[in-house]
Amino acid sequence: MRRVAKLSAACIATAALALTATACGSTSSESDSSSSSSADGGKGIKIGLAYDVGGRGDRSFNDSAARGADKAKNEFGGSLKELTAKSSDTEADREQRLTDLADAGYNPIVAVGFSYATSVDKVAAKYPKVSFGLIDAVAKAKNVDSITFTEEQGSYLAGVAAALKTKKDHVGFIGGVDTPLIKKFEAGYAQGVKDTNPKVKVDVQYLTHGSDFSGFADPAKGKEAASGMLDNGADVIYAAAGSSGNGSIEAVSGVKGAWAIGVDSDQYNIPGLAKFKNSILTSMVKNVDVGVYDFIKSVHEGKPLTGNQLYSLAKGGVGLSTSGGFIDDIQPKLDEAKKKIVDGTVTVKTS
Repeated sequence: MRRVAKLSAACIATAALALTATACGSTSSESDSSSSSSADGGKGIKIGLAYDVGGRGDRSFNDSAARGADKAKNEFGGSLKELTAKSSDTEADREQRLTDLADAGYNPIVAVGFSYATSVDKVAAKYPKVSFGLIDAVAKAKNVDSITFTEEQGSYLAGVAAALKTKKDHVGFIGGVDTPLIKKFEAGYAQGVKDTNPKVKVDVQYLTHGSDFSGFADPAKGKEAASGMLDNGADVIYAAAGSSGNGSIEAVSGVKGAWAIGVDSDQYNIPGLAKFKNSILTSMVKNVDVGVYDFIKSVHEGKPLTGNQLYSLAKGGVGLSTSGGFIDDIQPKLDEAKKKIVDGTVTVKTS
């Protein structure tokens, strides 16, 4: 997913402020932001990171990618340049962002989010000696490592947890934008709920549609959608909506007995969401950081990964967080559900 949670004002990092970028609570989703820091006087690997809407500080999808890049930079030395998408981006904007990084000598370049799929193929073809990583989509160019995940499998487990924890037999799903990727989250979640308890009602709402990606960066809209579901009787809400999901978590925290399910990162442990953490049942963790790190490491070692690297439930690419201990009582049933997916007894739908 691309998947995420700016609750405060924009933070635009310059080269001089790069060392404080990771501590910044938010990044503008409406303008490019960049940071670059050098650990070894300009030597070492030069990592270019093109974020999806929300950027570093979204407390979810983009932050997971940032963790992987930070780990690689710290281990291998060098620099990191970050640019962030706007919700109003055109294909030309995305292509230019990647081109700017390539022209500046960054290699590898990681495009964070499925919206970069077309632009990665175009730019990669123009820069055959540069290694590109693409999250959540499969590219055609030969010098691209496509990093994808079985979001539906992790979301299935989230659905199992929701069905076991609801006291009203009524749960909800909030999607940021009705894209095929987010439909995978919805499909897996709904199947997990119904396979566990067919009587449970599942409400579904998408914040925006089509090419309007603002649904991934609008906490107020996420809060409003969650509040509506809570008013209608849902008591467990799973949001796959980038930073908009932060608003959903806030809404849930205000209702006694209700649970939120986080996404992409272990949101229970995100400092910016600390005051809501006792309402976060679990998070469907999508280890984008692992995929990003693996790719950058391969470039550093001179053997760039290409093709499609699929991070599945069996490989630890997705799963449920256990922070807070709120799912400890149902862990045996979750383990059973996981086993059925891994051994093929259960096939999780993607739509």
